[in-house]
Amino acid sequence: MLGLAMTLYTGFTYVTKDKVVELGDLVITKDKEHSVNWQPYLGIGVMIIGGVVLIMSRKKPLAI
Repeated sequence: MLGLAMTLYTGFTYVTKDKVVELGDLVITKDKEHSVNWQPYLGIGVMIIGGVVLIMSRKKPLAI
């Protein structure tokens, strides 16, 4: 599921506030945008690894 989401959405953006001026009780801030991006093939790789882990976990013999 994570790999599919990473393939469809190749990044996200978040906002932080930076102090520009601070004079006593007066504070002036500025919004600063940060973006995190990745390539779609990374999501495909996560899907492949997840599939391999899922298949390998089903092949374990049951311990009684």
